Amino acid sequence: MKRFGRQLSKFIQARCYSQELLEKKSPLTVSGEVNLPVPEYDVQFICNPSNRDLIANNISKRNSHGNIDRVLELSKTPESLEFLKEIDKIPNLTDPNVLQHETEFFVINQHGDPPKFNFKPQEFSNLASKLKLMRTDNLGPVTGSRSYILIGDLAELEQALINYTVQELCKLNFQLVSVPDILPSQVIERCGLISDGERKLVYKLQPHYGGDLSLSGTAEMALAYKLTNRLLNFDELPLKLAAVSRCYRAEVSGLAEERGIYRVHQFTKVEMFICSSQNDSFEIQNEIIKIQEKLFKQLGLHFKTIDMPPHELGSPAYRKVDIEAWMPGRNQFGEISSCSNCTDYQARRLGIKYENKDKTILHAHTLNGTACAIPRMLIAICETNQLEDGTIRIPDPLVSFMNGKKVIETQNFPQIRQFKGKPKLD
Repeated sequence: MKRFGRQLSKFIQARCYSQELLEKKSPLTVSGEVNLPVPEYDVQFICNPSNRDLIANNISKRNSHGNIDRVLELSKTPESLEFLKEIDKIPNLTDPNVLQHETEFFVINQHGDPPKFNFKPQEFSNLASKLKLMRTDNLGPVTGSRSYILIGDLAELEQALINYTVQELCKLNFQLVSVPDILPSQVIERCGLISDGERKLVYKLQPHYGGDLSLSGTAEMALAYKLTNRLLNFDELPLKLAAVSRCYRAEVSGLAEERGIYRVHQFTKVEMFICSSQNDSFEIQNEIIKIQEKLFKQLGLHFKTIDMPPHELGSPAYRKVDIEAWMPGRNQFGEISSCSNCTDYQARRLGIKYENKDKTILHAHTLNGTACAIPRMLIAICETNQLEDGTIRIPDPLVSFMNGKKVIETQNFPQIRQFKGKPKLD
Protein backbone atom coordinates (compact mmCIF):
# COMPACT_ATOMS: atom_id res chain seq x y z
CA MET A 1 0.00 0.00 0.00
CA LYS A 2 2.87 2.40 0.77
CA ARG A 3 4.37 1.58 -2.64
CA PHE A 4 1.04 2.37 -4.31
CA GLY A 5 0.79 5.61 -2.31
CA ARG A 6 4.20 6.69 -3.57
CA GLN A 7 3.18 5.75 -7.11
CA LEU A 8 0.00 7.81 -6.86
CA SER A 9 1.89 10.79 -5.44
CA LYS A 10 4.32 10.54 -8.34
CA PHE A 11 1.45 10.51 -10.82
CA ILE A 12 -0.12 13.57 -9.17
CA GLN A 13 3.13 15.51 -9.36
CA ALA A 14 3.59 14.47 -12.97
CA ARG A 15 0.15 15.56 -14.11
CA CYS A 16 0.57 18.19 -16.80
CA TYR A 17 -2.20 20.54 -17.85
CA SER A 18 -2.56 21.49 -21.48
CA GLN A 19 -1.60 25.16 -21.48
CA GLU A 20 -2.89 25.59 -25.00
CA LEU A 21 -6.33 24.35 -23.90
CA LEU A 22 -6.40 26.43 -20.72
CA GLU A 23 -5.50 29.71 -22.42
CA LYS A 24 -8.34 29.43 -24.92
CA LYS A 25 -11.66 30.99 -24.06
CA SER A 26 -14.10 28.20 -23.44
CA PRO A 27 -17.06 28.07 -25.80
CA LEU A 28 -20.41 28.26 -24.04
CA THR A 29 -23.24 25.82 -24.14
CA VAL A 30 -26.65 27.36 -23.72
CA SER A 31 -29.43 25.69 -21.77
CA GLY A 32 -32.34 28.07 -21.45
CA GLU A 33 -30.85 31.14 -19.82
CA VAL A 34 -27.92 29.23 -18.34
CA ASN A 35 -24.46 29.68 -19.85
CA LEU A 36 -21.99 27.08 -18.69
CA PRO A 37 -18.53 26.40 -20.09
CA VAL A 38 -17.68 23.18 -21.86
CA PRO A 39 -16.05 21.00 -19.16
CA GLU A 40 -12.27 20.79 -19.52
CA TYR A 41 -11.60 17.24 -18.33
CA ASP A 42 -7.99 16.25 -17.79
CA VAL A 43 -8.04 14.16 -20.95
CA GLN A 44 -4.25 13.89 -21.16
CA PHE A 45 -4.14 12.16 -17.79
CA ILE A 46 -7.35 10.14 -17.85
CA CYS A 47 -6.95 8.86 -21.41
CA ASN A 48 -3.31 7.91 -21.05
CA PRO A 49 -3.29 4.07 -21.12
CA SER A 50 -0.32 4.00 -18.75
CA ASN A 51 -2.59 5.49 -16.05
CA ARG A 52 -5.32 2.87 -16.57
CA ASP A 53 -4.50 0.68 -13.54
CA LEU A 54 -4.11 3.67 -11.25
CA ILE A 55 -7.50 5.06 -12.23
CA ALA A 56 -9.19 1.64 -12.16
CA ASN A 57 -7.93 1.01 -8.62
CA ASN A 58 -9.14 4.43 -7.53
CA ILE A 59 -12.59 3.76 -9.02
CA SER A 60 -12.78 0.42 -7.21
CA LYS A 61 -11.74 1.87 -3.84
CA ARG A 62 -14.40 4.57 -4.12
CA ASN A 63 -17.22 2.24 -5.26
CA SER A 64 -17.67 4.56 -8.24
CA HIS A 65 -19.75 3.89 -11.35
CA GLY A 66 -16.89 5.09 -13.56
CA ASN A 67 -15.49 2.74 -16.20
CA ILE A 68 -11.98 3.65 -17.33
CA ASP A 69 -11.86 0.89 -19.93
CA ARG A 70 -15.00 2.26 -21.56
CA VAL A 71 -13.48 5.76 -21.48
CA LEU A 72 -10.28 4.55 -23.15
CA GLU A 73 -12.31 2.76 -25.80
CA LEU A 74 -14.42 5.84 -26.54
CA SER A 75 -11.41 8.19 -26.47
CA LYS A 76 -10.92 7.37 -30.15
CA THR A 77 -13.98 9.58 -30.77
CA PRO A 78 -13.53 12.30 -28.11
CA GLU A 79 -16.21 14.53 -29.59
CA SER A 80 -18.95 11.96 -29.06
CA LEU A 81 -21.58 12.56 -26.38
CA GLU A 82 -21.09 9.04 -25.08
CA PHE A 83 -17.39 9.71 -24.45
CA LEU A 84 -18.19 12.93 -22.56
CA LYS A 85 -20.84 11.11 -20.53
CA GLU A 86 -18.42 8.34 -19.55
CA ILE A 87 -15.42 10.54 -18.75
CA ASP A 88 -17.65 12.65 -16.50
CA LYS A 89 -18.23 9.56 -14.33
CA ILE A 90 -14.53 9.22 -13.51
CA PRO A 91 -14.12 10.38 -9.89
CA ASN A 92 -11.39 12.63 -8.59
CA LEU A 93 -8.14 11.03 -7.52
CA THR A 94 -7.75 10.17 -3.85
CA ASP A 95 -5.18 11.41 -1.35
CA PRO A 96 -2.59 8.58 -1.01
CA ASN A 97 -2.85 8.79 2.79
CA VAL A 98 -6.59 8.18 2.53
CA LEU A 99 -6.07 5.16 0.27
CA GLN A 100 -4.02 3.58 3.03
CA HIS A 101 -7.09 3.58 5.29
CA GLU A 102 -8.72 1.05 2.97
CA THR A 103 -12.33 0.88 4.24
CA GLU A 104 -11.64 2.08 7.78
CA PHE A 105 -12.38 5.48 9.31
CA PHE A 106 -9.21 7.05 10.70
CA VAL A 107 -9.60 9.19 13.82
CA ILE A 108 -7.22 12.16 13.55
CA ASN A 109 -7.90 13.42 17.07
CA GLN A 110 -10.54 13.89 19.76
CA HIS A 111 -11.46 17.08 21.60
CA GLY A 112 -12.87 17.52 25.07
CA ASP A 113 -14.43 14.93 27.33
CA PRO A 114 -17.93 13.48 27.23
CA PRO A 115 -20.26 15.28 29.65
CA LYS A 116 -21.08 13.50 32.90
CA PHE A 117 -24.58 13.36 34.34
CA ASN A 118 -25.96 12.21 37.70
CA PHE A 119 -29.14 11.26 35.85
CA LYS A 120 -29.96 9.42 32.64
CA PRO A 121 -29.68 11.96 29.78
CA GLN A 122 -32.64 12.27 27.44
CA GLU A 123 -32.66 12.33 23.66
CA PHE A 124 -33.16 15.66 21.97
CA SER A 125 -36.62 14.76 20.65
CA ASN A 126 -37.86 14.01 24.17
CA LEU A 127 -36.34 17.19 25.57
CA ALA A 128 -37.83 19.31 22.81
CA SER A 129 -41.24 17.68 23.09
CA LYS A 130 -41.52 18.11 26.88
CA LEU A 131 -40.44 21.75 26.67
CA LYS A 132 -42.83 22.35 23.74
CA LEU A 133 -39.96 23.46 21.53
CA MET A 134 -40.61 21.51 18.35
CA ARG A 135 -43.22 19.75 16.23
CA THR A 136 -42.44 16.88 13.86
CA ASP A 137 -45.71 14.94 13.75
CA ASN A 138 -48.98 15.59 11.97
CA LEU A 139 -47.62 18.49 9.96
CA GLY A 140 -49.56 17.34 6.92
CA PRO A 141 -49.16 19.46 3.79
CA VAL A 142 -47.31 22.22 5.68
CA THR A 143 -43.88 20.66 5.22
CA GLY A 144 -44.29 16.96 4.47
CA SER A 145 -42.38 14.01 5.95
CA ARG A 146 -38.98 14.26 7.67
CA SER A 147 -39.65 17.88 8.49
CA TYR A 148 -39.95 19.93 11.65
CA ILE A 149 -41.16 23.20 13.14
CA LEU A 150 -38.97 24.89 15.76
CA ILE A 151 -40.83 26.93 18.38
CA GLY A 152 -39.91 29.80 20.70
CA ASP A 153 -36.49 29.52 22.31
CA LEU A 154 -35.42 26.68 20.04
CA ALA A 155 -36.13 28.83 16.97
CA GLU A 156 -34.12 31.58 18.66
CA LEU A 157 -31.31 29.11 19.35
CA GLU A 158 -31.23 28.32 15.64
CA GLN A 159 -30.76 32.01 14.83
CA ALA A 160 -28.20 32.35 17.62
CA LEU A 161 -26.13 29.54 16.12
CA ILE A 162 -26.29 31.18 12.69
CA ASN A 163 -25.32 34.62 14.05
CA TYR A 164 -22.51 33.19 16.19
CA THR A 165 -21.08 31.23 13.25
CA VAL A 166 -21.30 34.10 10.76
CA GLN A 167 -19.68 36.47 13.24
CA GLU A 168 -16.77 34.08 13.77
CA LEU A 169 -16.28 33.56 10.02
CA CYS A 170 -16.35 37.29 9.30
CA LYS A 171 -13.56 37.72 11.86
CA LEU A 172 -11.54 35.37 9.64
CA ASN A 173 -12.20 37.52 6.54
CA PHE A 174 -14.80 35.30 4.92
CA GLN A 175 -17.03 37.25 2.53
CA LEU A 176 -20.69 36.67 3.33
CA VAL A 177 -22.80 35.96 0.24
CA SER A 178 -26.57 35.57 -0.01
CA VAL A 179 -27.29 32.70 -2.40
CA PRO A 180 -30.40 31.33 -4.15
CA ASP A 181 -31.90 27.99 -3.18
CA ILE A 182 -33.01 27.22 -6.75
CA LEU A 183 -30.25 26.41 -9.24
CA PRO A 184 -29.89 25.01 -12.76
CA SER A 185 -29.71 21.23 -12.45
CA GLN A 186 -26.57 21.23 -14.60
CA VAL A 187 -24.73 23.25 -11.96
CA ILE A 188 -25.62 20.75 -9.24
CA GLU A 189 -24.45 17.88 -11.43
CA ARG A 190 -21.18 19.61 -12.32
CA CYS A 191 -20.49 20.16 -8.65
CA GLY A 192 -20.56 16.38 -8.32
CA LEU A 193 -23.96 15.55 -6.83
CA ILE A 194 -25.58 12.70 -8.71
CA SER A 195 -29.17 13.49 -9.67
CA ASP A 196 -30.08 10.60 -11.94
CA GLY A 197 -30.26 6.85 -11.68
CA GLU A 198 -32.17 4.89 -9.06
CA ARG A 199 -31.07 7.02 -6.09
CA LYS A 200 -32.20 10.60 -6.64
CA LEU A 201 -30.74 13.03 -4.11
CA VAL A 202 -32.10 16.20 -5.69
CA TYR A 203 -35.55 17.78 -5.71
CA LYS A 204 -36.29 18.85 -9.30
CA LEU A 205 -38.83 21.48 -10.25
CA GLN A 206 -41.36 20.92 -12.99
CA PRO A 207 -40.10 22.24 -16.38
CA HIS A 208 -42.92 24.77 -16.70
CA TYR A 209 -41.31 26.75 -13.84
CA GLY A 210 -38.57 27.90 -16.22
CA GLY A 211 -36.24 25.20 -17.50
CA ASP A 212 -34.31 22.41 -15.79
CA LEU A 213 -34.10 23.68 -12.22
CA SER A 214 -33.56 21.98 -8.86
CA LEU A 215 -33.49 22.84 -5.17
CA SER A 216 -29.94 23.30 -3.91
CA GLY A 217 -28.52 20.68 -1.55
CA THR A 218 -25.92 23.08 -0.10
CA ALA A 219 -24.70 26.66 -0.58
CA GLU A 220 -21.46 25.24 -1.99
CA MET A 221 -23.22 24.78 -5.34
CA ALA A 222 -24.47 28.36 -5.60
CA LEU A 223 -21.09 29.73 -4.53
CA ALA A 224 -19.33 27.62 -7.16
CA TYR A 225 -21.88 28.79 -9.74
CA LYS A 226 -21.13 32.39 -8.76
CA LEU A 227 -17.52 31.83 -9.86
CA THR A 228 -18.32 30.12 -13.17
CA ASN A 229 -16.09 31.34 -16.00
CA ARG A 230 -14.07 33.47 -13.58
CA LEU A 231 -10.37 34.14 -14.08
CA LEU A 232 -9.03 35.08 -10.67
CA ASN A 233 -5.81 36.94 -9.99
CA PHE A 234 -3.26 35.12 -7.87
CA ASP A 235 -3.43 37.94 -5.33
CA GLU A 236 -7.17 37.21 -4.81
CA LEU A 237 -6.40 33.72 -3.55
CA PRO A 238 -7.45 32.15 -1.35
CA LEU A 239 -10.94 33.51 -2.03
CA LYS A 240 -12.96 32.80 1.12
CA LEU A 241 -16.76 32.85 0.84
CA ALA A 242 -19.50 31.95 3.32
CA ALA A 243 -23.26 31.64 2.97
CA VAL A 244 -26.35 30.85 5.02
CA SER A 245 -28.90 28.86 3.07
CA ARG A 246 -31.64 26.29 3.20
CA CYS A 247 -30.48 22.85 2.04
CA TYR A 248 -32.78 20.34 0.38
CA ARG A 249 -32.01 16.62 0.37
CA ALA A 250 -34.27 13.99 -1.16
CA GLU A 251 -32.43 11.18 0.59
CA VAL A 252 -34.24 8.84 2.97
CA SER A 253 -33.09 6.61 5.78
CA GLY A 254 -34.63 3.90 7.91
CA LEU A 255 -31.68 3.70 10.29
CA ALA A 256 -32.59 4.02 13.95
CA GLU A 257 -29.60 6.29 14.65
CA GLU A 258 -30.87 8.75 12.03
CA ARG A 259 -34.28 9.20 13.61
CA GLY A 260 -35.87 12.50 14.56
CA ILE A 261 -34.32 15.59 12.97
CA TYR A 262 -30.92 13.93 12.46
CA ARG A 263 -31.68 13.39 8.76
CA VAL A 264 -34.33 15.65 7.27
CA HIS A 265 -35.35 16.86 3.83
CA GLN A 266 -34.64 20.53 4.47
CA PHE A 267 -32.51 22.39 6.99
CA THR A 268 -30.45 25.55 7.46
CA LYS A 269 -26.68 25.48 7.12
CA VAL A 270 -23.76 27.90 7.22
CA GLU A 271 -21.23 26.87 4.58
CA MET A 272 -17.63 27.81 3.85
CA PHE A 273 -16.34 27.75 0.25
CA ILE A 274 -12.77 28.54 -0.73
CA CYS A 275 -10.97 28.87 -4.07
CA SER A 276 -7.23 28.40 -3.84
CA SER A 277 -4.14 27.87 -5.92
CA GLN A 278 -3.22 24.27 -6.70
CA ASN A 279 -0.22 24.33 -4.34
CA ASP A 280 -2.12 25.68 -1.34
CA SER A 281 -5.32 23.62 -1.15
CA PHE A 282 -3.92 20.85 1.03
CA GLU A 283 -2.84 23.29 3.74
CA ILE A 284 -6.06 25.29 3.39
CA GLN A 285 -8.12 22.18 4.06
CA ASN A 286 -6.26 21.79 7.35
CA GLU A 287 -7.05 25.45 8.11
CA ILE A 288 -10.77 24.87 7.47
CA ILE A 289 -10.72 21.89 9.81
CA LYS A 290 -9.11 24.06 12.51
CA ILE A 291 -11.87 26.65 12.04
CA GLN A 292 -14.54 23.97 12.45
CA GLU A 293 -12.86 22.57 15.53
CA LYS A 294 -12.58 26.02 17.11
CA LEU A 295 -16.28 26.74 16.47
CA PHE A 296 -17.32 23.51 18.17
CA LYS A 297 -14.79 23.75 21.01
CA GLN A 298 -16.12 27.17 21.98
CA LEU A 299 -19.60 25.65 22.24
CA GLY A 300 -18.30 23.03 24.68
CA LEU A 301 -18.91 19.97 22.49
CA HIS A 302 -17.00 16.71 22.78
CA PHE A 303 -16.12 15.55 19.26
CA LYS A 304 -13.69 13.62 17.11
CA THR A 305 -12.17 14.55 13.75
CA ILE A 306 -12.15 11.72 11.22
CA ASP A 307 -10.40 11.13 7.89
CA MET A 308 -13.02 9.43 5.74
CA PRO A 309 -12.15 6.28 3.72
CA PRO A 310 -12.25 6.30 -0.11
CA HIS A 311 -15.77 4.84 -0.45
CA GLU A 312 -17.18 7.78 1.56
CA LEU A 313 -15.72 10.56 -0.59
CA GLY A 314 -18.17 10.96 -3.46
CA SER A 315 -16.96 11.89 -6.95
CA PRO A 316 -15.55 15.41 -6.35
CA ALA A 317 -13.49 14.98 -3.17
CA TYR A 318 -9.76 14.25 -3.10
CA ARG A 319 -9.93 14.11 0.69
CA LYS A 320 -12.89 14.44 3.06
CA VAL A 321 -12.70 14.99 6.82
CA ASP A 322 -15.79 14.75 9.03
CA ILE A 323 -16.36 15.86 12.59
CA GLU A 324 -18.64 13.79 14.81
CA ALA A 325 -19.99 15.19 18.08
CA TRP A 326 -20.96 13.16 21.13
CA MET A 327 -24.74 13.06 21.59
CA PRO A 328 -25.23 11.77 25.14
CA GLY A 329 -28.97 11.21 24.88
CA ARG A 330 -28.33 8.86 21.97
CA ASN A 331 -25.15 7.53 23.62
CA GLN A 332 -23.26 7.79 20.33
CA PHE A 333 -21.34 10.13 18.05
CA GLY A 334 -23.12 11.82 15.14
CA GLU A 335 -21.74 13.74 12.18
CA ILE A 336 -22.07 17.52 12.51
CA SER A 337 -19.72 18.77 9.80
CA SER A 338 -17.64 17.84 6.79
CA CYS A 339 -14.73 19.38 4.91
CA SER A 340 -13.70 18.37 1.38
CA ASN A 341 -10.84 19.30 -0.91
CA CYS A 342 -12.19 18.86 -4.43
CA THR A 343 -8.91 19.96 -6.08
CA ASP A 344 -9.72 20.90 -9.70
CA TYR A 345 -12.74 18.59 -10.14
CA GLN A 346 -15.40 21.34 -9.90
CA ALA A 347 -13.19 24.05 -11.41
CA ARG A 348 -12.71 22.04 -14.61
CA ARG A 349 -16.46 21.64 -14.98
CA LEU A 350 -17.31 25.27 -14.23
CA GLY A 351 -14.35 27.11 -15.75
CA ILE A 352 -12.92 28.51 -12.50
CA LYS A 353 -9.29 29.51 -13.17
CA TYR A 354 -6.56 31.79 -11.90
CA GLU A 355 -3.50 33.49 -13.32
CA ASN A 356 -0.41 32.21 -11.58
CA LYS A 357 2.58 34.36 -10.62
CA ASP A 358 4.37 33.29 -13.82
CA LYS A 359 1.29 34.38 -15.85
CA THR A 360 0.22 30.81 -16.65
CA ILE A 361 -3.51 30.05 -16.44
CA LEU A 362 -4.47 27.13 -14.20
CA HIS A 363 -7.67 25.62 -12.87
CA ALA A 364 -8.32 26.63 -9.28
CA HIS A 365 -8.81 24.18 -6.45
CA THR A 366 -12.14 24.38 -4.59
CA LEU A 367 -12.81 23.42 -0.98
CA ASN A 368 -15.96 23.38 1.12
CA GLY A 369 -16.65 22.97 4.80
CA THR A 370 -19.70 22.94 7.05
CA ALA A 371 -19.52 25.67 9.65
CA CYS A 372 -22.92 24.93 11.19
CA ALA A 373 -25.63 22.44 10.18
CA ILE A 374 -28.56 23.40 12.40
CA PRO A 375 -30.49 20.18 13.17
CA ARG A 376 -27.51 18.11 14.27
CA MET A 377 -25.95 21.03 16.11
CA LEU A 378 -29.22 21.42 18.04
CA ILE A 379 -29.14 17.73 18.94
CA ALA A 380 -25.53 17.84 20.15
CA ILE A 381 -25.89 21.13 22.06
CA CYS A 382 -29.21 20.36 23.75
CA GLU A 383 -28.28 16.82 24.75
CA THR A 384 -24.87 17.98 26.06
CA ASN A 385 -26.31 20.90 28.05
CA GLN A 386 -29.50 19.31 29.45
CA LEU A 387 -30.18 19.70 33.15
CA GLU A 388 -31.75 17.23 35.55
CA ASP A 389 -35.10 19.05 35.54
CA GLY A 390 -35.32 18.69 31.74
CA THR A 391 -34.36 22.29 30.94
CA ILE A 392 -31.42 23.17 28.71
CA ARG A 393 -28.46 25.41 29.53
CA ILE A 394 -27.44 27.73 26.69
CA PRO A 395 -23.68 27.66 25.89
CA ASP A 396 -21.95 30.89 26.93
CA PRO A 397 -20.99 32.04 23.38
CA LEU A 398 -24.69 31.98 22.40
CA VAL A 399 -26.13 33.84 25.39
CA SER A 400 -25.56 37.28 23.88
CA PHE A 401 -27.47 36.15 20.77
CA MET A 402 -30.37 34.96 22.99
CA ASN A 403 -30.98 38.37 24.63
CA GLY A 404 -29.07 37.25 27.72
CA LYS A 405 -31.18 34.13 28.28
CA LYS A 406 -29.13 31.34 29.87
CA VAL A 407 -31.65 28.49 30.24
CA ILE A 408 -34.38 27.18 27.94
CA GLU A 409 -37.50 26.25 29.85
CA THR A 410 -41.00 25.07 28.94
CA GLN A 411 -42.43 27.36 26.29
CA ASN A 412 -45.56 29.37 26.85
CA PHE A 413 -46.51 29.19 23.20
CA PRO A 414 -49.93 28.85 21.53
CA GLN A 415 -50.75 25.26 20.63
CA ILE A 416 -50.29 24.58 16.92
CA ARG A 417 -53.39 23.00 15.49
CA GLN A 418 -52.74 19.50 14.26
CA PHE A 419 -53.47 18.78 10.64
CA LYS A 420 -56.13 16.20 10.05
CA GLY A 421 -56.69 15.11 6.49
CA LYS A 422 -60.22 14.75 5.25
CA PRO A 423 -61.19 11.28 3.99
CA LYS A 424 -61.44 10.97 0.24
CA LEU A 425 -64.95 10.55 -1.17
CA ASP A 426 -65.51 7.66 -3.51
